[in-house]
Amino acid sequence: MDLKKLVEEQSLINFPVGLGGCRATNSFFDSCDYDITIFDDKSERTNIVFYDDNFIKIHHGSLKETKSDVLVKYDGMQIIHDESWELRMFLSKIKEKRLMLYKDSAKNCLFNSLFCCEKTKEGIKDLNVFSSCWQICASYFLADAIYLLNLYRPNPTHMLDVIRKFEKNQINEQISTVTQTIGIERATQSLLERMLKSTIGFSDLVENNNHSKIIQQKYDLFVKNSMLSDCYFYLGYINKENFVKIKDSIDRQPDLIHILKIAFDIEADSNLLENQVKLIQKSCNAIFGLISGA
Repeated sequence: MDLKKLVEEQSLINFPVGLGGCRATNSFFDSCDYDITIFDDKSERTNIVFYDDNFIKIHHGSLKETKSDVLVKYDGMQIIHDESWELRMFLSKIKEKRLMLYKDSAKNCLFNSLFCCEKTKEGIKDLNVFSSCWQICASYFLADAIYLLNLYRPNPTHMLDVIRKFEKNQINEQISTVTQTIGIERATQSLLERMLKSTIGFSDLVENNNHSKIIQQKYDLFVKNSMLSDCYFYLGYINKENFVKIKDSIDRQPDLIHILKIAFDIEADSNLLENQVKLIQKSCNAIFGLISGA
């Protein structure tokens, strides 16, 4: 694809523009979307366009960004347009601080996982309908942390496949907690069909930007290639991302549990939830112990 032509046609040439995501690596599917970031200091939501038979996600960023969780997404970015060389210098600084940024972002994910665990426990005690959703978010944040500590940018499409190839060590062995508490062993095509519909519905409610079309395309790819566990992981991850976006207002929208119950394939057993939370907390604390002195 001629990305420079795309940038010109989308009138993005007034700012530095880069390509991130899996398309900036050698590991992507033909149907994977293109993640493009325009560094215009705007906080607009991600825009999704269809161009030359491909989906393009257009994000907005800032060259003054300091949050490690955002900066790691720019690691390995390919420059599309950068007349002033500002983006080149920005990416060079990220490369210099790469190890520190990944570790800091991983710590943030561990904190987020523990926070979600606390929300789960509170929810069990208060009979909050979203307690199971918080637990699944905790599992995915733990997965993010482990992924980052292996110096990979979280990417739900390829994440599970990459995780399977991680070397065995004390950090990576905590992956068993992730797979156990997310429930990927339940993945069947009939279940995934139901999860897909609810995931698309939730995406349309929260994002409303055609992301649902990409979700459908990824689902078709996974099912066609019999990658059912990967599909289950992917759908759950997308729901986690959208759940977190509205976490502060979720309790004022109790009816959402009807769509999330299927989208997340959640468990209703409070005893099981408590046990899963204990496992996640134990893994988070174990990883904290391993990296605190590193």
